[in-house]
Amino acid sequence: MRRQFLAPAGAAAGDVRVGDVTAREVVRRLAGVQAQVASSAELAVAVRLRRPDPGVAHALWEERSLVKTWAMRGTLHLLPADEAPAYLALCATIRNWEKGSWQKNFGATPADLEAIAEAATTALAGGAELTRKELSAAIVAETGSAHLAELLGSGWGVLLKPLAWWGVLCHGPSQGSRVTFAAPEHRFPGWTGPPPVEDAARTVVRAFLGAHGPATPDMFDNWLMRKGSRKKDVKSWFAGAGDDLATIDVEGVQMHLLSGHLHELLSTEPTGSVRLLGAFDQYVLGAGTSETHLIPAEHRGEVSRKAGWISPVLLHEGRVAGVWEPKDGDVVVTTFEDVPAAPLAAEIARLRPLLPS
Repeated sequence: MRRQFLAPAGAAAGDVRVGDVTAREVVRRLAGVQAQVASSAELAVAVRLRRPDPGVAHALWEERSLVKTWAMRGTLHLLPADEAPAYLALCATIRNWEKGSWQKNFGATPADLEAIAEAATTALAGGAELTRKELSAAIVAETGSAHLAELLGSGWGVLLKPLAWWGVLCHGPSQGSRVTFAAPEHRFPGWTGPPPVEDAARTVVRAFLGAHGPATPDMFDNWLMRKGSRKKDVKSWFAGAGDDLATIDVEGVQMHLLSGHLHELLSTEPTGSVRLLGAFDQYVLGAGTSETHLIPAEHRGEVSRKAGWISPVLLHEGRVAGVWEPKDGDVVVTTFEDVPAAPLAAEIARLRPLLPS
């Protein structure tokens, strides 16, 4: 909880100063923030800030220190602009478009994707920001791939995700309710191409363990691409981190964390705090909903719901002790266990002003 700016809000621990943090620092520390639901990403950042901050929108569109793009698990994320190429390079190693099942399901070949990427690069040249419809039309006109027009226009972004991982495109400022796309090399000063996979892995493994360690390579694999990476690759990524990692025994399981964080971990006292986190929060996504040390097995279905929805959660002593939902401007909590009433009431009062009006 300290590593994720949750104990207390905005108070950094370890290698980052103790004091006020910004939206950019929160996203960096959490190894990205899922942004499939924009309001959830904004809340994930807001609950971790001690004082008001210009926030996610400012960091994305004005400061341009954050990138919004498809990344881990094929979902939209906020990423720090200077580290985003490393995350994207590691996501691209999944290469699912080379599988026969993927090609059969979506009617596209690797050659189609390369042609689409080239056409998108041309369409977004010079800093253009195009809506999904405009970009799709430009790609179809350039490639003649009319049979892919429906998939290109799909909100799921099936054919555009590999382009995001290759660094061809990212999300630009919305035009009302319409999403736009832009070329990151034009939006972000100093944007680099994808680094070598070995270098990318060192960056991302360190970031993941800084936020979610101690953890196993299997937990990292689940967080990155739902265990879609080759096991030997994941093993080599952790081996490549070398002296940066320490290994400890957690109830009989060998787990890794950054060696510089070992003393901090061992000296951390248990917390009795009560905290409310929004939907799709990294505290849950990093560990995964199958981790029973975080979510009681009998309540997993209330946290991980249909259609991939991850509920807003109540934390007590670091574990998920309930779920909540906004209703008529208030917060309605369903607990799984006894939770101290006074700290819960104080946390509800703290959260209420952060909810969308």
